[in-house]
Amino acid sequence: MKRIKRHPEGTFRGILNYLKPYRGYIACTVVCAAVYVAATLVIPYLAGLAIDCMAGAGAVDWPRLNALLVAIGVSIALAALSQWLMSLSNNHIAYRVLADIRRDAFHKLGVLPLKYLDGRSYGKTASVIITDAEQFSDGLLLGFTQLFTGAATILGVLIILFVLRWEIALCVLVLTPLSLFLAKFISSHTYSMFKKQAATRAEQTGFIDEMIGNLKVVKAFSHEGENEEQFAEINERLRATSLRAIFYSSITNPGTRLVNNIVYAVVALVGAFLVIATAGAAAPFTVGNLSSVLSYATQYTKPFNEITEVITEFQNALACAARLFALIGEEEQPSDEGNTELVNVRGEVKLSDVSFSYDPEKPLIEHLNVLAPAGKRVAIVGPTGCGKTTLINLLMRFYDVDGGSISVDGHDIREVTRASLRKHYGMVLQETWLKKATVRENLLMGNPSATEEEMIAAARAAHAHGFISRLPEGYDTVIGDEGALSQGQRQLLCIARIMLCRPPMLILDEATSSIDTRTEMRVQDAFSKLMEGRTCFVVAHRLSTIENADLILVMKAGTIIEQGTHKELLEKNGFYAELYKAQFVG
Repeated sequence: MKRIKRHPEGTFRGILNYLKPYRGYIACTVVCAAVYVAATLVIPYLAGLAIDCMAGAGAVDWPRLNALLVAIGVSIALAALSQWLMSLSNNHIAYRVLADIRRDAFHKLGVLPLKYLDGRSYGKTASVIITDAEQFSDGLLLGFTQLFTGAATILGVLIILFVLRWEIALCVLVLTPLSLFLAKFISSHTYSMFKKQAATRAEQTGFIDEMIGNLKVVKAFSHEGENEEQFAEINERLRATSLRAIFYSSITNPGTRLVNNIVYAVVALVGAFLVIATAGAAAPFTVGNLSSVLSYATQYTKPFNEITEVITEFQNALACAARLFALIGEEEQPSDEGNTELVNVRGEVKLSDVSFSYDPEKPLIEHLNVLAPAGKRVAIVGPTGCGKTTLINLLMRFYDVDGGSISVDGHDIREVTRASLRKHYGMVLQETWLKKATVRENLLMGNPSATEEEMIAAARAAHAHGFISRLPEGYDTVIGDEGALSQGQRQLLCIARIMLCRPPMLILDEATSSIDTRTEMRVQDAFSKLMEGRTCFVVAHRLSTIENADLILVMKAGTIIEQGTHKELLEKNGFYAELYKAQFVG
């Protein structure tokens, strides 16, 4: 299904944007609401006429009474049918809109710059797409179910009351501001509270997600008590905000019931006086008429009760919708449509006067110049936080440079498409990622056209074929994040996946950090074969893995302070030599 591109400029405008494709269903809802209201409004009038058919014992107009009872039955059936059709239409609107919003929000995650996700809790982002979307859908469904019928009922009752007796209609109109005031009072107090409740709920979801994802670390450092205290603090804030929001929303029912009773009492009193005053007149106000207007008084006040409930739910829905539209309306990463495709890559990478920082007030990389000739192996070393991984992010264009340029074979990477750039890089990171699928599907992700023999050869080269063969279904075993594989085995699968792609450029960010020394030696040998003729960037903390690199860049505080081969850097007896001695001598 083609995604509808929307640029909501506000919450209401955003909702209307998502409702546009379902104009037909909205029209169906309006028609069904009109039929339902008309059928329910005619029933009290017919009932009043039926009462007037029974003047007393032995004075019953049976033919007319039977006809009225049949008409009442038909009206009830018509009201039930229209209400059922209206519910079907409303359900379709609400859940289709929910699916559209979730699809657009999920699509947005794929086109947002990484700085957006890096600066926010993953749990909060997930809460917006899952919990807030569900809350919004519930409020939207309730609104469509009751808003149309409520408004039509109020208007219809007023018209009928003016036709039956204008005095009673005026009494009802005079008392209407009570309901409007109550609705205004509730809505003005609930929106901000439900918005704060939604934000606190998202914070709690994010904290739970973070704790579950790092439960081993929590237990390793015996941090359960501190986490419980932090959770209790968030939970208390959520309790307090929820209590305030629910308190004001709970005023709806008793408040509207009070207004209902006042309106009913006034109508009953005025109607009774009119029955007495008009007895014997040419156009008397009969007992049947009094019964009808009392029913209409109840019908008139009931929608105010429903609408105030809708307003309460809708305030919560609007608070959730605002967060959803804020995500959907976030600025996307600059489009590379129209950029050239990077083809026939040799692998010469050049960084010219590159400057970059995550925070403008905290410079990280400044005036960096690096030339990686095609087919050469470049190692990047340095203390934590010196900018090694940041450099990798810039090479892959996960972030764009603030100044200077990065080029591949003389092409500025900002002038080529991201997809063609990343297609020519093979990347193995310290953190592994495998989707919930078979081993075969995970290995073929980067090269779906590879043959069975090529896949097995890549697995053998990465020393992964042995443990894959021992899995229950071999290459057809479903894996994921359930812990069926060790971290080292997961890393070997990621390495095999890159070996199967055989890209012209490689990025290895501590790629062998999770495997044992013996296996590491074998994998290093496999990497040596894989890296022949390819430009390689190797980020390493264990300096033994980069001794054969053609060029070693030593970084500190975002700048390259030394560069050369392993032997040359040791002879300089500088910072690299200190790092090396710290690992192998000290």
